[in-house]
Amino acid sequence: MKTSECYLPEGSYTALPEVRQALSSTDGLRRAQDEGMILEAVAQRCTAAHDLLFDLGFAQGVMPRSCCALGVAEGDTREIAILSRVGKPTCFVVTEIDETADPPVVWLSRTIAQQRAQDFFLDTLQPGDVIPAAVTHLEPFGAFVDIGCGVASLIGIENLSISRIFHPSDRLHVGQSIYAAVRSVDWETRRISLTHRELLGTWEQNAAQFSPGETVRGVVRSVEPYGVFIELAPNLSGLAEPRGDLDAGTVVSVYIKSILPQRMKIKLTVIDVLAPRGAPPLPRYFITEGHIDEWVYTPACCDRKYIATVFE
Repeated sequence: MKTSECYLPEGSYTALPEVRQALSSTDGLRRAQDEGMILEAVAQRCTAAHDLLFDLGFAQGVMPRSCCALGVAEGDTREIAILSRVGKPTCFVVTEIDETADPPVVWLSRTIAQQRAQDFFLDTLQPGDVIPAAVTHLEPFGAFVDIGCGVASLIGIENLSISRIFHPSDRLHVGQSIYAAVRSVDWETRRISLTHRELLGTWEQNAAQFSPGETVRGVVRSVEPYGVFIELAPNLSGLAEPRGDLDAGTVVSVYIKSILPQRMKIKLTVIDVLAPRGAPPLPRYFITEGHIDEWVYTPACCDRKYIATVFE
């Protein structure tokens, strides 16, 4: 996993002993400033001038608007990127300490931490690298995630899983810690795009969790004239006979009639309609670290559709 303990998704720093120690005294902050250490605290307030304020207990932290997020000073990032930090863990480095004030005022910069993290990722990450991330918000077209210090990356909805979904909230929720693989690194736009589905297992790996004759839970993903596609796992769906009382998103119990690797098919019979499911279940990862050169979803014995990803 090509990442660094220095550049973690926001929310990960608070528990680190060295961060807690640095935030316990002015001397600790001085050492953190000298070392360029990345710290983290919860933003308590955003002023009318869009400066973020932090209560450090023995001192007040002030993060000027221009230091709150990459692109704000240039007008490339919207103000909501600052306003939305209130009440959330926010990373920063210490740039100045004014001990003549009572209480002392500590000047903070998130943009310095973000710039360092972004440069590190652009310099070191390669397509196929597996990294941790945290979901920050969801849009119809995909999930935005924090790969370190608030540096944002996008996982397109088509890359969240093999099984098709209508909205990323069918698969993820805000605040969730996940793993992702790097799809591309673009130095010109300074963007890193990610994919998720390759970490959720091949057809055979997922099918091995089930056996003919079992009855299990599933989620209807699409209703077609010839049958109903029902998701058994994020990367595995089966086909049941047509039924008029089912819609996409309906939770059902299904009987597994057969599993056919050579046709990459699972035949199902719907037993019952179940109560709606709450939050999407946590994904089962088959890969959580390292590097992927090529990922082949289709079983070797299958003579049907070939699904694969080549990272290059």
